Amino acid sequence: MTETTDVSEAQRRLDELCVNTIRTLSIDAVQKANSGHPGAPMGLAPLAYLLFTRVMRHNPADPDWPARDRFVLSAGHASMLLYSMLHLTGYPMSLDDIKNFRQLGAPTAGHPERKYSPGIETTTGPLGQGLATAVGMALGERMMAARFGDDVVGHHTYVIASDGDIQEGVAAEASSLAGHWGLGRLITYYDANSIQLASPVDLVMSENVGERYEAYGWQVIKVEDANDLEELEEKTKEAQDDKDRPSLVIVPTHIGYGSPNKQDSPKAHGNPLGEDEVRATKEFYGWDPDQSFHIPDEALDQFRKCCERGRTWQDEWRVHYDNFKSSRADDAELFNTIQLGRMPDGFDKEMPTFDADEKGMATRAASGKALNAFAKSVPHLVGGSADLASSNNTDIDEWGDVLKGEFDGRNIHFGVREHGMGAIVNGLVIQGFRAFGGTFLNFSDYMRGAVRLAALMKLPAIYVWTHDSIGLGEDGPTHQPVEHLAALRAMPRLRVVRPGDANETARAWRFALRETEAPTALALTRQGVPTIDPETVPDDAIERGAYVVRANENGDDPDVILIGTGSEVSLALEAADNLAENDVDVRVVSMPCMENFDEQDDEYRESVLPNEVHARVAVEAAVPFGWDRWVGPLGAFVGMRTFGESGPAPDVYKHFGITAEAVVQAARSVMDKVEARAGG
Repeated sequence: MTETTDVSEAQRRLDELCVNTIRTLSIDAVQKANSGHPGAPMGLAPLAYLLFTRVMRHNPADPDWPARDRFVLSAGHASMLLYSMLHLTGYPMSLDDIKNFRQLGAPTAGHPERKYSPGIETTTGPLGQGLATAVGMALGERMMAARFGDDVVGHHTYVIASDGDIQEGVAAEASSLAGHWGLGRLITYYDANSIQLASPVDLVMSENVGERYEAYGWQVIKVEDANDLEELEEKTKEAQDDKDRPSLVIVPTHIGYGSPNKQDSPKAHGNPLGEDEVRATKEFYGWDPDQSFHIPDEALDQFRKCCERGRTWQDEWRVHYDNFKSSRADDAELFNTIQLGRMPDGFDKEMPTFDADEKGMATRAASGKALNAFAKSVPHLVGGSADLASSNNTDIDEWGDVLKGEFDGRNIHFGVREHGMGAIVNGLVIQGFRAFGGTFLNFSDYMRGAVRLAALMKLPAIYVWTHDSIGLGEDGPTHQPVEHLAALRAMPRLRVVRPGDANETARAWRFALRETEAPTALALTRQGVPTIDPETVPDDAIERGAYVVRANENGDDPDVILIGTGSEVSLALEAADNLAENDVDVRVVSMPCMENFDEQDDEYRESVLPNEVHARVAVEAAVPFGWDRWVGPLGAFVGMRTFGESGPAPDVYKHFGITAEAVVQAARSVMDKVEARAGG
């Protein structure tokens, strides 16, 4: 045997030792937790080893290095695969963290959670979301590179996706766009192990996935042996070489590889192997079955070599960055602002102000004006809508479209793909952009999964949801949101802002852009609403969540308080005029954001809604769910209790009794109840 052969055989043995270290570490963690998915990490260990030690440009000592390659484990149930790699390659994830897999307070959650540990780029729980978010990350990379250059930004996004990811509609929507845009730096490995949690894949799916992705415009590459590192590396290089198409690398792994009784079976998917099977599997690997969480020194040394490579790569990048900084100082300042998640200084100086106007304008129109005003001073504000740009008013004027090979634009056309749009917006925000996506409020249901993940990840994504009530009129109940505001307000951390006029809308955009750790939903009208005197709208109206838009006359507690949001603020003001003419001391409160008002101190909330005033009426063209807190046990609600109807907006409002007259009647009724209670 020649020396070259000896070295090759030694390397082969070392590689096998490293791969089996990943497998056994994952098996032991799942077994100790008595919960988890051991099979996928066992089958995918060779691929993960290859990516983290030979393919990806990353630096465990600086996990947020801007030019790093991104890794997304879309098959999030295989989380121990990622946790094993993070620990082994030198990220700040300890062996104790691995041993505490799925335990309260540990960074090793059941599915990867962004920011729980450095090295986790995005939260991947619901299947399909990781792949779809990665499309946004890959799009963001191309858009950043178009602005700052490949030497500063250029990197790849690597994804591991399961059969479940491929089956989910959100992945199909996003994958279609990835092919359309030609995102050549997006490489997805399809773990084609033919097994999912409840059955073999062929029980539920029979299409040719490769041909489907070819139809999307992807390069499709097939691997023969998922355990052959050389073949995996060769196919990865082939994927990297195609600069014009994203790549789907089909990898036929064996779920539960090495398990004598559970390999290639659903039994290896969603449950620990069991003590006896763990021992038998370790014996198959040539491992001591009595050792748990064992990491051979020579294997750890091999994994940790990527630390030195990472430092070298980052040092090389630093040379490019320093040249960029010296030659393009303004661009470098913007680049740093984006990396730090900040806004440019003084970005809100040009916030538009709208004069009082009884005719007014739709808040969707005011939103478009505010968007374009802020876009001038926020260069990384980008986005679009799901084929509704002209209705949502989401076009950024004087800026081009994002197209294949032309990524310096700011207007993104998502087509009729709301769920994919939501996930792609998340990816763009992760990449550093202030990104927004628009559709009708009714269709927020189609993107709710992505919105929930944005809230979970504390991403400051922005949703421009117009046609926010029965006020959209003729399109009828299929398009008229009724329960949506209540459902969205129930989501933790999401800020739902329903501005009452153009000036509140401008402040809502400023609030959304200032926000750094929560997504903001803008619920906007199709129909025109009166513009309130801008002097009446406090500068912090949105931050406070609610304010007195019309004060009562006597300065003490009013006889009744009317509370409105959005288009119904004007109804409350009209009703207040009627009541005041009849000697009722009335206060009107605009409540554009319940969540923000809920967080105010007791003193401020008392100044707006005095506890001693039990006569309260809320008016909103939506269901009453959630309003009981603000109107109290004696209060009333004027709104919707069923689905809408098709017809002109004024007729539909009148049909459902959402009128100033109805608010007046409700106010008199609650005042009578309060008086009767006091007298009793």
